[in-house]
Amino acid sequence: MILRAFSLRCLVLLAVLASLHFVSLAADTLRVEGGKVSGTASSDGRVSIYKGIPFAAPPVGDLRWKAPQPVKKWSGVLVCDKFGASPVQGEPVPFSMWSAEFLIPKTPISEDCLYLNVWTEKQGKTTTKKPVLVWIYGGGFVSGGAGCAIYDGEATAKKGVVFVSINYRVGAFGFFAHPELTKESGKNASGNYGLMDQIAALKWVKKNIAQFGGDPENVTIAGQSAGSMSVNCLVVSPQAKGLFNKAIAESGAGFGRNYPSLKQAEDAGVQAGEKLNATSLAALRKVPAEEILKQITTYRGPITDGLILPESVSAIYKAGKQNPIALLTGWNQNENAVAKPKNATDFQAQYNQQYGPIAQTFFQHYPAQTDTEAAHSQNELARDMSYGMQNYSWAVAQAQQNKGAYLYRFTRKLPATGVYAQYGAFHTGEVAYAYDNLRFIDRALRPLDATDDQIAHIMSAYWVNFVKTGNPNGAGLPQWPAFNPNAPQMILLGDEIKAAPLTEQPALDFLIEQAAKR
Repeated sequence: MILRAFSLRCLVLLAVLASLHFVSLAADTLRVEGGKVSGTASSDGRVSIYKGIPFAAPPVGDLRWKAPQPVKKWSGVLVCDKFGASPVQGEPVPFSMWSAEFLIPKTPISEDCLYLNVWTEKQGKTTTKKPVLVWIYGGGFVSGGAGCAIYDGEATAKKGVVFVSINYRVGAFGFFAHPELTKESGKNASGNYGLMDQIAALKWVKKNIAQFGGDPENVTIAGQSAGSMSVNCLVVSPQAKGLFNKAIAESGAGFGRNYPSLKQAEDAGVQAGEKLNATSLAALRKVPAEEILKQITTYRGPITDGLILPESVSAIYKAGKQNPIALLTGWNQNENAVAKPKNATDFQAQYNQQYGPIAQTFFQHYPAQTDTEAAHSQNELARDMSYGMQNYSWAVAQAQQNKGAYLYRFTRKLPATGVYAQYGAFHTGEVAYAYDNLRFIDRALRPLDATDDQIAHIMSAYWVNFVKTGNPNGAGLPQWPAFNPNAPQMILLGDEIKAAPLTEQPALDFLIEQAAKR
């Protein structure tokens, strides 16, 4: 009898412990704009995870090509345990240097895509508000989504940051202008719906992130490639004022880029309608998404619409009208590998013709005495023209106004096998390191080692410190000097992590000067 009673007590105790363990692996139910949400937890129970929270109404039907509308309210508790659909785009298929972990999930993909995700440490009894990082994906403004594996927020959340990733419309769904849309808006503007989605998500963060333990007054926006260009647009947009105070921009900016005017974008929209035999806005909104994706392939991002982007990025910075931020920015060593470089003779002929009497100055920066030297210079030039000029220009503009900037160069050649072995520190290669997500890298393709782990440890520490304070430096880390355009230094993030002079400054200054003359 005594043994039986003891056994019953053991069973009860085990049941209680099991239920406690179950609770530890579930996230708190919280109330946000729209209703209540529940989530899951990380495998160790430390991080609460909410995936697929709607931050706006589905932009479908009559809401296609409209500014994001208020989220539709729901009853009960919305279970947020999986990513919302990625925006409409082509099927994600590995290509070039990008294997599966760099791409969105194959499904779902839909116009109904305005969802965000939150990772936050379980709050317990603390009332201290944590800094917030809002991640904006890249993809050339025609692809991408928050569900990409290397954008996971768990590791960053464990370092005391509330990590938010957001979706936004891309391609012809995110950047499509038309005279009827401009008239319908009531603001004499149309086209920048992807940027409007980002702003709507940031407004959601402002209103709701305290429920997750985040500080709405300490928000950093971060992005890579088109996401970095988006960050640049948000920094200069009056519509995003007051929504963030720091920016991380990895390989992309709008300095020196000529975004199309509203008129140019409207004309392109009219031509697209004619191609689809849909000459009215009502007819365009009835065209199936698959047909729009197939037929309209010319939309490549932001528009100088007079509303979201009143002027060029450079003009807004020159006038000092940008939103106040601290900046961390940079680019990778091998951003744009040239698949078939020209031989020395052809390369010299091309740039002798382009630069004429100052071609010799160009070749001082990008020498081409041999085919090998010319091939190297073409890769350097492709990198500098695509990303170096833009992010360097941003750091200079930021520093000249005494706003604080930190510049980096990611130089680690990711270990790789097979077709991936030909790429060095490639475009997007730094993301998994910066957010401590090497666990998502396919080790069969990329046999990472202790060096990679160390780089990720240091890079993610820099990023988290910046999110918290606006300064990446901290105890035990190599010193990262603030950017000074008069004596520019950057941090090199690779096999060795150290501060070094920006040796490409004369080449970048030359390219920027020549671009300004065109």
